[in-house]
Amino acid sequence: MSDGSPERKDNGDGVVLLHGMARTSRSMAAMERTLRDAGYATLNPDYRSRHRPLQALVEELHPAVEAFAAAVPGRLHFVTHSMGGLLARGYIRRHRPERLGRVVMLGPPNAGSEIADLLGGTYPYRLYFGPAGAQLGTAQDAALCDLLGTIDYPVGVIAGDRALDPVGYLLLPGANDGRVSVARTRIDGIADHITLHVTHTMMMRNPEVIRQTLAFLERGRFERERTA
Repeated sequence: MSDGSPERKDNGDGVVLLHGMARTSRSMAAMERTLRDAGYATLNPDYRSRHRPLQALVEELHPAVEAFAAAVPGRLHFVTHSMGGLLARGYIRRHRPERLGRVVMLGPPNAGSEIADLLGGTYPYRLYFGPAGAQLGTAQDAALCDLLGTIDYPVGVIAGDRALDPVGYLLLPGANDGRVSVARTRIDGIADHITLHVTHTMMMRNPEVIRQTLAFLERGRFERERTA
């Protein structure tokens, strides 16, 4: 007997959500709810972003993602925020799912972050952000480049150009979200890129970001007629 709430339709696909540095799965809760209402199964894990390098975080996540992928009859997509985008790239490089679908990255430092360049050598930064934080600069070494690999799967990137933190906004060149410049979110091989007037910290909860994420998962492209 129905309780009067909308019935969720299972479309057979699954989405792995990966939060950003120093965040938790709660930061992706609004996105997860919308994805589940749209018929996607979801996996929204916590991971120790501040305590291990990206290579180790990939292996830490692998058992849960592998089990989730095995339980999903359709494609496996990824939706990520910030450093979670690099983690997804590393995961796909090392453990590419057999039925890999599409990837949506929100504010990813694909080409590194100038903030990490400026602050990465300071003790407070190293203490708080740990080994993965040290990998977020624009000078990506050979080991990190090998982990991240090249993009040969459908990726859509949503960048932000609004910053609430005046320090970050002034330190970063060009349009930016207070943490990552729009230019640094780009990488060769992506299928689509869109810039919205959102901040890095809150973009994953923004209704338009969530709407555009669904559009890319469903059609492989963002919608251009309504982006404000």
